[in-house]
Amino acid sequence: MVEDNPGDVRLAREALREASIPNNVLVAGDGVEALACLRSQGAYALTGRPDLILLDLNLPGKSGLEALAEIKSDQALKRIPVVVLTTSQAEDDIHRSYDLHANAYISKPVDLERFIELIKCIECFWLKLVNFPRR
Repeated sequence: MVEDNPGDVRLAREALREASIPNNVLVAGDGVEALACLRSQGAYALTGRPDLILLDLNLPGKSGLEALAEIKSDQALKRIPVVVLTTSQAEDDIHRSYDLHANAYISKPVDLERFIELIKCIECFWLKLVNFPRR
């Protein structure tokens, strides 16, 4: 999860903790940290490859769109599904995200219960139903 809002991180972890399949949530607070984690660099040397990336667009430093562009242009990372999960409902952000090959674009609901339900839906679809190529 690439998210700089601690409240959203806490809610997502809480929702995923209730999930029926085991999961491990790694959190990066900005695009630079996310790419270091994905590339197992520095403090993330022992970090494994994630099955899914939840990416906020409004990040300090390297933006979510910049991180998405790097992820999808990197041969080693481009097959990891990226779900843009952001407060932005701007058409330009939606178009740019899909132009950069985001796998989905979801606007975060402001209601607490709807946010938790959304995380559970993401978990169900991306981690239970979707088939990924074997590594």
